[in-house]
Amino acid sequence: MAELHILGQIVGASGFPQNSLFCKWGVHTGGGWRLLSGLKEGQTQVDIPQTGDMAYWSHPIDLHYATRGLQGWPKLHLQVWHQDSFGRCQLYGYGYSHIPSSPGHHRISCVTWRPLGSWQEQLAEKFVGGGPQLRNPDLIYTGADRCRLHTVAMGTVELELAIIMRYFDNFGVEC
Repeated sequence: MAELHILGQIVGASGFPQNSLFCKWGVHTGGGWRLLSGLKEGQTQVDIPQTGDMAYWSHPIDLHYATRGLQGWPKLHLQVWHQDSFGRCQLYGYGYSHIPSSPGHHRISCVTWRPLGSWQEQLAEKFVGGGPQLRNPDLIYTGADRCRLHTVAMGTVELELAIIMRYFDNFGVEC
């Protein structure tokens, strides 16, 4: 079986309305992929930057997959959350990125977005907090009904990934 190693980190995020951010992440693959080692989902710590607007997490990612084909190539999906001074958490953005399909070191900027909601939901969000969230988080990376959503752009999450591919040449893929 061909093997894919994904090593790296979620560096941090910038461009969001407020600081005090954390990130929930996960990796989605097709049915032909098997996780040999590592965690396919996790959460960073909350970072409250003292200077600048970049929240640094330096959260490690270390995954090892085996596969017999290329269908269902891994995708990294992200949710960025804001935690206020009372410990309440509010969704600030969704994003996803395909894992690079070439070996080597990659720097990835993953843009994020969030659902806009109706004017009533936007008004309630200003006074009460919260805001609209996706009922089905699979929409983040499938794109099936995502084109019908009304969204607003949010900040950017920075990733550094090293990709190691092994035995892909046995399946006709040149690395």
